[in-house]
Amino acid sequence: MHYDVFNGDADGIIALVQLRLSNNKPHPKDTRLITGVKRDISLLKQVDVSLATSVTVLDISLEKNSEALTALLNKNINVFYVDHHRAGKLPQSSNLTSLIDTDANTCTSLLVNNYLEGEFAPWAIAAAFGDNMQTSAEKLAEQYQLSVAQQALLKELGIYINYNGYGRNVEDLHFHPAQLLEKLSQYANPFALINETGSIFHQLKAAYLADMAKAKGSEVLVNNKQLTAVQLADEPWARRVSGVFGNELANAAPNKAHVVVTQNESDDEQAPTFTISLRAPLHNKQGAGEICTRFPTGGGRAAAAGINTLPAEMLGDFFDTVAKYYS
Repeated sequence: MHYDVFNGDADGIIALVQLRLSNNKPHPKDTRLITGVKRDISLLKQVDVSLATSVTVLDISLEKNSEALTALLNKNINVFYVDHHRAGKLPQSSNLTSLIDTDANTCTSLLVNNYLEGEFAPWAIAAAFGDNMQTSAEKLAEQYQLSVAQQALLKELGIYINYNGYGRNVEDLHFHPAQLLEKLSQYANPFALINETGSIFHQLKAAYLADMAKAKGSEVLVNNKQLTAVQLADEPWARRVSGVFGNELANAAPNKAHVVVTQNESDDEQAPTFTISLRAPLHNKQGAGEICTRFPTGGGRAAAAGINTLPAEMLGDFFDTVAKYYS
């Protein structure tokens, strides 16, 4: 049994879409899928080592999955690992093939695009836009002579797929990431999807616009030279836009860091916790992952990171840490 383990955001899904569609480097089509909401990254432990013969891992931190990876390699299971998040120490094994690059201007789908020698570059461009890699997406689009209008459509597609990945659980999402993967894999050309009336593209666009309209009036918690922090309501729509709203704020003010705060569900009203989404300044794309890993349940990459469960009493300290880092 081959397993595909992938992040449920645009980058993870589209990386696998490219591999599935490829004729140059065929990928198993009959696979067992393991995925979840964007923040669910400890996915590799769900692979059944008694059944697995090979595993592809896309867009989840090797550092956060190192124990499960070692267990697979010790069973002589072949693993193909592609990612751009914090990796930690890379295991040495002949069963591991890895494409790891933590540069702030690349993403997993761009690494897969290089691996496939540009076979499905428009898909990779959409993923890069979705991961808020604006410059990298535009640079690749120019190589393929895509018009400004075509780039705008791929940017929309990437944003909408990325938007679908955010939620407390898969019930918050419009489409389960595995379901979305299956639908997207039917289109070798993303423009065919975009141009199809009533397609996933148009369904997600309508939902995205409705949710983002609600986010515009969010409460501002901090607004200074280094940082803007906003808090969203404890509602499914708010959890869905937490990441893409942070990207929009970052693009509007590229010299500042941005934080989106969403309160978590809790049985203890006296001890609330928050989900944190941090975007480094676009003109200084470093430090986000380093900052978030200083706090419990935090992680991410240089340009964008988050914390799954930040205790309320640490919120002020987190804001101070971010502001100091980027001062």
